[in-house]
Order: sequence, then C-alpha cells, then structure tokens
Amino acid sequence: MRLTFLGPLYARQGPYACAYIDTSRDLDDPDRSIDLRRRHLEDQLAAQGADTATTGAIARVVGTDRDLPGRHGQAIFAAHGRLALAEELPDPPPGDTARLAMVPDAMPLALQHAPDIPYVAAVVHRIAQPPGSRTAEAEVEVTVQAGRWPTARVAPGHRTRRQVPAWGSPRPKAGGEWRQAATEVAGQIADLADRDEAEAIVLSGDHRARNTIARELPRRLRPRVIAIDSTGRGTEPERALLEEELRYLFRGRLSARDQACVERFLTRRARGSGTTKGLADTVTALRRAQAEAVLINDPFDLNQRLWVGMAPKQIAANQAELRGLGVEAGWEEAADAALIRAVVGTGAELVVVPRDDLPLPDGLGALLRYPDAG
Repeated sequence: MRLTFLGPLYARQGPYACAYIDTSRDLDDPDRSIDLRRRHLEDQLAAQGADTATTGAIARVVGTDRDLPGRHGQAIFAAHGRLALAEELPDPPPGDTARLAMVPDAMPLALQHAPDIPYVAAVVHRIAQPPGSRTAEAEVEVTVQAGRWPTARVAPGHRTRRQVPAWGSPRPKAGGEWRQAATEVAGQIADLADRDEAEAIVLSGDHRARNTIARELPRRLRPRVIAIDSTGRGTEPERALLEEELRYLFRGRLSARDQACVERFLTRRARGSGTTKGLADTVTALRRAQAEAVLINDPFDLNQRLWVGMAPKQIAANQAELRGLGVEAGWEEAADAALIRAVVGTGAELVVVPRDDLPLPDGLGALLRYPDAG
C-alpha cells in the first residue's frame, strides 16, 4: 500500500495535535455526543500544551462529516494553528484520543486504509412499469461506482445512474437500445477499471443484464469480474454501493500489490537473504532507506518507544545509537509514529498482514531493496 496520502503530515515540523474521534451517527442525539467528545479533545490537547489556534483548527473539523450516516470516525491533524490533514475513518477508533507530539500519530489512520483494494461496482435492476402497461418490466436501471476498499465506505466515488429500455419492451427498437446501452455501460466500467487499476469488477442484480454487460467488457478485464446475487438496495447514497457485500467479499484479502510483496518476502526469507524481522532490524533497514516495503501485523500492539531526529531516516532503538549517527538533538517518540514517518519518508510501502496468516516478531518485518547495507 502506497502512503502518499500521509505526505501533508510531514511537510512541516511539529508539534502536531492529533485527534481520533468517534463521529458515528447511529445514536439518538449524535450532535450532542459529538460536541461533548469535541470539547473533551480540546481540553486534552490544551492540557498537553497545544496552543488555542491549533486546538481550534482541530475543533472546527470535528463533526463536519455529519452527512455521513452510520458508524465511522475522524482522524484530524493540525500544527502551528493550521489544519494539516483530516480524513473520515471507515471504523470509529476504539476510544477517542488526543495527542500533542513532534511526530504525528499516523499509524492508526494508515491501518484503516488497508488493504486499499481498487474496485468497480455495478448494480443492474429491471424496473416494473405501472399496471396496465404492455409489459410489467420494461426498463433497466444501471448504477456504477468506483472506489478503494475500505475507505470507499466513508469516501465513496461518484455514482452514475442511467435507465434504458429493457429487452422485451413494447417500444420499437428497445432491444437494440438495450444492447447499445450495455456496450456503453461496459465501456464506462472498463474506463474506470483502467483508470484506477481495479482488481475487482463486482456486478450485481439481474442475472441476464449483468451477464450481458460482462460479455461486453474487454476480454482482458473479464477474469476480474465477480458476480454476486444482491439487489444492492438499502445502501445509503453517502456510503459505498454494495457496502455490506464488499465487506464480505474483501474480508481477509490483500491487494494484488501487497500480496506480491508478501510472496517475495516469503521467498527471500526462505533463502535467508533480503528480508528483516522484528523491530530492531526493521528500524535499521528504514534508517538506511533499505526497506522496499514494511510488513506489519494486524492487530498491531507494539507498545514501545524509539529515538528520532528531525529527518525521517533518523530513527534508532536508543539515544546512544542515534548519537552514533551524529544526531545530538534527538528525542523519544511512540514506536508506531516513528515507524510510519520513516516508511513515508523513505518511500517504502506498508503491507498490513493478519497476524494469524503471517506472524512476525514484534509484528514487524521488511522486504529489502537490496540484501545488505554494503
């Protein structure tokens, strides 16, 4: 998983005010609950020494996702009185947190982006006509949406919807119009799949209609088609199309890019070269900009601290090690915050792997760009 979305957090030096807050709307009085949470976060940040302008930048964003229904949360970061980054979270945090630190607390946000699977979803319905019409089902409605799972749950792509005469409609030339429409819809899906490098094309709804659309797709895309039996009805417009179906479909799955990283990691580990395992060796690889990808177990519960300097690569297990690198002005940070900064700053990728599938010492490992430091 690429982490370019975290770039704004490292564009300037800290301290950063970092807030994770539950802004779910599935409550009797969500606005009151969110307002109480917001005030609590402000108090916590102020107690840690955050200035009024910075806490105000955080507070102004809390709850601005009020049009988003259901359970979700927000991750908000500000520094020097200015907002640095704000994103909706597919799942609310286990508990609201507010933290003032030189290095942003970005690991929980990164983990909620995984597995970052690009996809296109389409739902096809036959629409019944009013009683008395010559046919009970004379039109087809097609809804299409592209996204990346799981962030599409709270940041869905634009939905397009169109209605066309169905086969069997009494209107002259209706069959030809449907075939033409199916070709156009397939072209739209193909364009979205190519643009986003979609790994899955999920088609749902009427069997005959979705099969027609699938046949109209370019041959190279057909192996990516996944047909599911679902009406797609009941999904809120502000949420991802086929959200519950996609949740089941992508559960426990890695993106193709991440899966390739895992396979290379396993192959090289078996050869005894080109990988690291555990916190100490992974820190060393990041310090040398040697890590192509860092593998991290989910759940990740590393409760340790590391020493860091001003640059992302200035990361060490202890103060003496950092001074050995010529860095005198160092300080301690939470290990997860220091690690994710180093991953972003060295251009590495992050691969989140279920612990049951690939247990790693300290929950960490790395796939190396080159086998040793020279």
